[in-house]
Amino acid sequence: MQLLDPTALWFLPFALPIGLWVAFSDLKTMRIPNKSVYALVAVFAVVGLAVLPLEIWAWRWAHLLVILIMGFVLNMAGVIGAGDAKFAAAMAPFVALSDVMMALMLLSLILIAALLTHRILRRIPAMRRIAPDWASWEARDFPMGLALGPTLVAYLAISGWAGA
Repeated sequence: MQLLDPTALWFLPFALPIGLWVAFSDLKTMRIPNKSVYALVAVFAVVGLAVLPLEIWAWRWAHLLVILIMGFVLNMAGVIGAGDAKFAAAMAPFVALSDVMMALMLLSLILIAALLTHRILRRIPAMRRIAPDWASWEARDFPMGLALGPTLVAYLAISGWAGA
C-alpha cells in the first residue's frame, strides 16, 4: 500500500464526520447532499496539499475525474444514483493508485455488511419506530451512502494506523 503512512490519519478527522453525514443522509432521505461532496473535495484540496507531496496531490485529481466519468456512465445506465457517483468521485483522490484493489475489496465487504444489516433492520418494527421517517425503509433501492461513507473512513483508518 502506498498510503500506509500517517498521512491518512491527517484526512481521517475531516473525512469521518462527512462519511457519517453521507450515511445518515442517504438512510433518511435516499439522497447524498451535494454539500457533502463539496466538503470532501475541499478536505482533499486543503489537507492533501498540506500533507502530500505536490506531485502526488496533483495526480490524485485524475482519480476524481476518472471515477466521475465512470459514475456518470453508470448513472446514465441506471446502475447507481447521481449522488453515489459524485461522492465516489470525491472519495477517489484519497485512495492511492496502488491501493485500488484493497479499497474495492473493502467497499465490497462493507457493501455486503451494510446491505444485509439494512435489510434485516428495516424488518424489525422497533427499528422502524426509532426512525419512522427514513425513506430507505420503504425504498426499493439501497442507500449506497451507507457503504460509501464508512468505506472511506475504514480505508483511511486502516491505511493510517497500519503505517503509523
